[in-house]
Amino acid sequence: MKSKILKFAVLASAIAFINCGDETALAPYLNGGAQGTSSSSDAVESEISSSDVAQQGSNTDAPASSSDESCLASSLPDACGPGTNPLPTSSSDAAVASSADAQSATSSANVQEPASSSSEAAKPASSSSEKKVESSSSEKKVESSSSEAPKGIFLAEGKEEEKDQMQVEYKTRTGWDGGGILSYPKQLSSTQKHGVVVWGPGGGTEPGAYEGMIRRLASHGFVVIALKESPGDASQAIKALNWMDQQNKDQNSPLYNKLDMNTVGCSGHSMGGLESEQAVIKDKRVLTAFLNNSGDWNGAGANKVATDRTIAILFGEVGMEKDNAKNDYNNSGVKAPACLIEMTGGPRNSEGGYGHGSGSWDGMAATVAWMRWHLGGETERKADFVGTTGKYIDGSIIGKQGKWKTQCKNF
Repeated sequence: MKSKILKFAVLASAIAFINCGDETALAPYLNGGAQGTSSSSDAVESEISSSDVAQQGSNTDAPASSSDESCLASSLPDACGPGTNPLPTSSSDAAVASSADAQSATSSANVQEPASSSSEAAKPASSSSEKKVESSSSEKKVESSSSEAPKGIFLAEGKEEEKDQMQVEYKTRTGWDGGGILSYPKQLSSTQKHGVVVWGPGGGTEPGAYEGMIRRLASHGFVVIALKESPGDASQAIKALNWMDQQNKDQNSPLYNKLDMNTVGCSGHSMGGLESEQAVIKDKRVLTAFLNNSGDWNGAGANKVATDRTIAILFGEVGMEKDNAKNDYNNSGVKAPACLIEMTGGPRNSEGGYGHGSGSWDGMAATVAWMRWHLGGETERKADFVGTTGKYIDGSIIGKQGKWKTQCKNF
């Protein structure tokens, strides 16, 4: 009789031990470590959640449970099992697991199948743990990929230079002398720097007269500083760039750490064109110049541009700048990559065609395209300017009448 009772007790203990592998008992820990309902289930949470944290590379340590502290404080030999703490199997059963089971549950290096007669019950824990590790790994990979900053300066996603692409800020009476205009995208990039464009107004003309050009350039991603005046010797352009550099270093400026001060272009109208030409000659920060209805009076400007810089000179078919533009470009000493761009077939107004004001208004798309090419790195735009046929070589002036006529050299 005693033998039967003993067998029945052993059988009941085995059934209780098998039930410890039930998926429902581990569910709180597989779903983010929900709190248990008793001190013994808290011990399970401490063991398994600390394993999960180790597997996911977290720096947060799981706190020791009250059961662990009482176990360690016990005076009984091997109270926590041979060399380790016991792992309670349920809130109603305080049976001590073997040391092999404890190592399997707490190891951060391997996800092992617990030594249980119910292998099917153990599988969900292993599968869930592996899934967590895989998820953590994939998240790290995505984060690593997104943390790599795109190359080059920021440009608006829309590429059509005949249209504004982004909303912009437009601030007047600013700059180093309080008489300039500053314009830039309302949404500045958090991953890329912005290129800078200096705009020079024509002699005796307020910078605000070129609002369309200033806004257009800014809407394509550039930060534009328009000068109060253009003496034609680069003095104002250089001071403006120095002021922009200060803004880039000023923590209180909206442009703080947003500018690439080594990716600068200069453009302007008439005297502003001469200011731009001198800036690309004298200031190493300036990579390119685009002269609208301009050209050195003595035909001796473009020949001073370094060969690692570029220059474009635009003129109207009947503009008073026509001869200056041609002489400047045709100087045999010009070694830098250069283009001479003519606007033809303009409206028969008082000038009888495209005149002295053509480039900054009807032809502003060419300036934007040039800056996106030479500052923004859109090398595909080279075919629009250089060659025998192309958008600005012999194409129609989009949205206006007439055609472009362009020749280039040294590319």
